[in-house]
Amino acid sequence: MIVLKYLLEIFGFALLAAAAGLVMVELNNVYRQPGSGITSLEEAMTVRGRWRLPIRMALLSLIPLLAGLSIAVVPAGMAGVRVSQISGTRPETLYPGLHLVIPLVQTVETYDLRDQMFETSMLAGSKSGDSLRVQTKEGLELGLAVTVRFQLDPRRLAYIHANLPQPVEKELVPPVVASAFRDLTPRYLVRELFATKRDEIRRIAATAITQKLAPDAVIVKEVILRDIQLPAEYAKGLEGVLLKEQEDDRMGVELDVKQKEVRAAELEAEAQKARDVKAAEGQAQVTVLQAKAQSDAMQYTLPLKEKQIQQTRLEAAARKEATVQQAQAQAEAKVIDGKAELERRKLMNEADLDRVQLLSKADAEKMHLEGVALKDYPMLIQKIIAEKLSDKVQIMMVPSDGKFFFANDVLKGAMPAAAAVTASEQPNPAR
Repeated sequence: MIVLKYLLEIFGFALLAAAAGLVMVELNNVYRQPGSGITSLEEAMTVRGRWRLPIRMALLSLIPLLAGLSIAVVPAGMAGVRVSQISGTRPETLYPGLHLVIPLVQTVETYDLRDQMFETSMLAGSKSGDSLRVQTKEGLELGLAVTVRFQLDPRRLAYIHANLPQPVEKELVPPVVASAFRDLTPRYLVRELFATKRDEIRRIAATAITQKLAPDAVIVKEVILRDIQLPAEYAKGLEGVLLKEQEDDRMGVELDVKQKEVRAAELEAEAQKARDVKAAEGQAQVTVLQAKAQSDAMQYTLPLKEKQIQQTRLEAAARKEATVQQAQAQAEAKVIDGKAELERRKLMNEADLDRVQLLSKADAEKMHLEGVALKDYPMLIQKIIAEKLSDKVQIMMVPSDGKFFFANDVLKGAMPAAAAVTASEQPNPAR
């Protein structure tokens, strides 16, 4: 909308400038022609017709000019009030946006609603802000660096515009801040102002400034006491005092540490003594309990010992009885073993006798059978001899009549022996 406002105003001024240009051109033409005075009614009508266009253009330019002047735009972060040339300041507040006013009768005065900062400096003539010098209870002059953050009350902009000096941030806030601190600091000493009660002074001054500016539609949000400038001589003396106080504080701290160490040693000794006493008492109690336990244990130990002795005797008697029984068993076992050995030997002798008899009968039967076989088969002896001597006999050719062959001699000698054996094995009728 602000673009539209400017376009209308530019267009109106352009039309007005064009009308003024036409008027200048007509005037120039009139004055340049010699004897140009109006002599007849016809000439007067002609001149009047020439002036109609500039007049119409001038009247037409009033429309966009008045339309543009009737539009008032309040920027963001600002607020405004209508000021009438007839009735004065209007009570309503115009917030950011587009507003309509009566052109040439009403205007809009804007104010910044954002937080504003007022700062003071400690040195006189400083460019960073107004200097603020105050006196203390001792009469010493100090420099204060103060920052006040404030905002105008948007609901009371009409009161601000109609009653307060303008601009408010330069005409009203600085004297109020300076007055609050100058009325407050003479109640305190330099040391209190600088160290111990600095925050208290800031809070009291902030309360006073807020109360003074509140009726004038100024909202104080924060008061900051940034720094304090001490007199040079006092600063030097204060530095020496601070050094001595620091030394005194250091000595006090060291003394406190020593006292605490002594107290700690005393407490440790008392604790050790208490621990020793407790340990001795505990040892005594343990000894008493051990004696009681031994006494109680003896009441059960003696019967147990007697039972153990009785059990030992019974075990010895049992072992003795077992030994006697074992000896008797061993003796009986040995007798049984002897009888068994005698019986075994007897049985073995009988078995040997039977075996010998059986072997004898078997040998006799064998010899009888061999004799019968040799008698029936004389050539069997040669086979037997050949088998016996098979690994030692070499083959050789002999005459077919058998001369010079040792078998003939053997057979000749063997035949009578075989006949004798056969005769001996024949049953004896006398038996």
